[in-house]
Amino acid sequence: MPAPSSSSPETAPDDFFAEHPPERRAQIERMRLINVGLLLALIALGLSWELWLAPLKGGTGALAFKVLPLALAVAGMLRHRLYTYRWMSLLIWLYVTEGVVRATSDTGMSQVLAGIELALSLGLFAAGAVYVRLRLRVLPPKPKKGKGGGQADADPS
Repeated sequence: MPAPSSSSPETAPDDFFAEHPPERRAQIERMRLINVGLLLALIALGLSWELWLAPLKGGTGALAFKVLPLALAVAGMLRHRLYTYRWMSLLIWLYVTEGVVRATSDTGMSQVLAGIELALSLGLFAAGAVYVRLRLRVLPPKPKKGKGGGQADADPS
């Protein structure tokens, strides 16, 4: 069985770090820390909101299970798994939607917490997009079809 190529964006952190210059490695690590911090803050907010701060009246706290998909992403983000950042960029829109709906329909503490959820969710989306962009910047451009088939840049010597 062949060994995985080190040029794949899905490889282990040591492999992809070798492809980046030191300043970009520092940016990638900083963005990972921001992403993980925002994710953990969103998990903590969701749990505390639904269990202690402003649970639904007569509710059982079952809405706290909404953070389960977020908890599944923590390990992938810590391991620099590009796939995790990609699916989180889609999943996070459910939390943005909940934040918008509850910020405009709830009152009191729940409305404030919904605003915080909205800000954390949008921040996580933006930070995830920056992380993915930094990680993929190292990949070579795809060859263009037509116009000489990419042979114009070949070394004549």
